[in-house]
Amino acid sequence: MPNADGDRRHWLVKSEPDAFSFDDLMASPRRTSHWDGVRNFQARNTLRDGMKKGDLVFFYHSSADPTAIVGVAEVVREGYPDHTAFDKSDSHYDPKSKPDAPTWFMVDLKGVEKLKRPVTLAELRTVKGLERMVLLQKGSRLSVQPVSPKEWDIIYALGMRG
Repeated sequence: MPNADGDRRHWLVKSEPDAFSFDDLMASPRRTSHWDGVRNFQARNTLRDGMKKGDLVFFYHSSADPTAIVGVAEVVREGYPDHTAFDKSDSHYDPKSKPDAPTWFMVDLKGVEKLKRPVTLAELRTVKGLERMVLLQKGSRLSVQPVSPKEWDIIYALGMRG
């Protein structure tokens, strides 16, 4: 679970690189984009209540070959209503979500740095100290999940080895 309030927390977000890649984030104006389209209540709660400005985020490419953590981002705007839920022309439209009573939330992420090398899911499964990582738990499919400080340090060190 995340650290106590006031401490920088660490997270992992998943995205299919064909939909939105880490390179897309880095190419965004000011390397910043909103993290929208999350339609899972547990992940929504994390976006709305858990992620705080200054928290660090691993960017994970899912549905890729190979799946891997590829970069680091920072939360630069805390949870606010996901406007895509109100747009009938958007694939994330939700008729039950209203501007005056939003169901879905998003945060803004800023790309910080690309890892020197991707840290693949297969590699993560072999690393001592990551056995309890949410990403590695059977049935874990959340697109937004916590990363412990210890897990963060291990993975960041792996990704920054050239």
